[in-house]
Amino acid sequence: MRYFITLSYNGTNYSGWQTQPSAITVQETIERALGVILRSPTPIPIVGAGRTDAGVHARAMVAHVDLPLELEEAKDLVFRADRFLPKDIALHCIRPVREEAHARFSATARTYRYYLTLRKNPFVEDLMLRLHFPLDFEAMNEAAKRLLDYTDFTSFSKLHTDVKTNDCCITEAYWQRGAEEETWVFTITADRFLRNMVRAIVGTLLQVGKGRLTVDDFAGIIAAQDRSKAAASAPAHALYLEAVTYPSDLYLG
Repeated sequence: MRYFITLSYNGTNYSGWQTQPSAITVQETIERALGVILRSPTPIPIVGAGRTDAGVHARAMVAHVDLPLELEEAKDLVFRADRFLPKDIALHCIRPVREEAHARFSATARTYRYYLTLRKNPFVEDLMLRLHFPLDFEAMNEAAKRLLDYTDFTSFSKLHTDVKTNDCCITEAYWQRGAEEETWVFTITADRFLRNMVRAIVGTLLQVGKGRLTVDDFAGIIAAQDRSKAAASAPAHALYLEAVTYPSDLYLG
């Protein structure tokens, strides 16, 4: 039976989500743990909803896995996994889905959030971007609104990737105050994201906040479809995959 697993991880110690040679990744770590639990001679393959870069975190990544287990046995697997997974990865729930359900291709939307702080705080220093200067968040929000007017985001994509199109449908993009004093959060939701896209957008929006780019400059960068026109990407450690959305009829229970 095919299952969707919802999980979270702190990406600090990993070279991203996707398995790769000579690097420790989140996907590989989970696959090895499942193999040990199920006494498989090889790791149990899983497929994630997308790739996250090295150092990026996830509060709610979704992955699908095919298991020879009934639902109750599968649910027990989540609790057993705690013993075999490191403290920076946690499985939260497992749900049966239709055979054709795919963690990546069946997703209808993904939401990322980027966290920054304007105040020194030793408890979030490694999980937010610390800035030492004020920003014009009103201008940054005006610029973020322009993202909804475009579909081609080549200007914010990593170069030489294997995707067939750089088109994405962004449905929300905005800055708001965070829960803690002097913190701000950028939320962006789209049907899909390009490699490095959110960090490139944030890095360019920060230039708007500093007054180095106008709102119209930001729109011009999008329209140019040229990565060299945008700013450097914001650091990875403050970016989180917050949610992945699927059609409700994919779930069997």
